[in-house]
Amino acid sequence: MRILTNTLFTMLALLCATVLVHAQETATMKRTPDVPYVPTRQAVVDAMLKIADVKKNDVIYDLGCGDGRIVITAAKNFGATGTGIDINPERIAEANKNAREAGVTDKVRFIEGDLFEADVSEATVVTLYLLPAVNMKLRPILMEQLKPGTRIVSHAFDMGDWEPEKTIEVDGAKIYFWTIPEKK
Repeated sequence: MRILTNTLFTMLALLCATVLVHAQETATMKRTPDVPYVPTRQAVVDAMLKIADVKKNDVIYDLGCGDGRIVITAAKNFGATGTGIDINPERIAEANKNAREAGVTDKVRFIEGDLFEADVSEATVVTLYLLPAVNMKLRPILMEQLKPGTRIVSHAFDMGDWEPEKTIEVDGAKIYFWTIPEKK
C-alpha cells in the first residue's frame, strides 16, 4: 500500500509540474500567434532580400520572424542591421541562438512582441510571411508608420487590392514587392 501511495503521489507531483510549466509558457506569450510557424526556405529568403535590393545601410524588420533567418541573412550577406519580432518566446530564443552561431549579434536583435503593437518606423525594408488577413490588418499600420520609399516584401501572400510593383516566383513560392508611397 505504501508503494502505491508513493507512486500516486509522485505521479500527482509530475502532473502538477507539467501543468505549471505549460501555464508559465502560455503566460509568457501575450496571445496566440496569428500564423503557424513555417520557416521560409533559404532560396526564398535570398530572393526576398534581392528583390528588396538590400544594402549595407538598410534596416530590416521581419514581422513574425520565426527563427530569425531573414534578418540574419541580411546581416551576414549584406551587412544590413535587422530586427525580428515574434510573439512566440521559443522562436525568439531560437533566433538569438541562430544569430550567435552566425556571428551577427552586433547587427541583429530579436524582440518578443506583438507585431501589431511594434514600432517599425525606422525600417527601410519590412519582410513578411503572414496570412492574407494578417497582411491586410497590418497594412494600415505599415502605411502610417513607414516613411515613403520603404520597401515591403511578402512571401506567399499579397495585400488585397494594393497592387505589388513586382511579383516573382522562386522555388515554387510567390514573392510580392511594394514601396510605401508618398503621403497624401
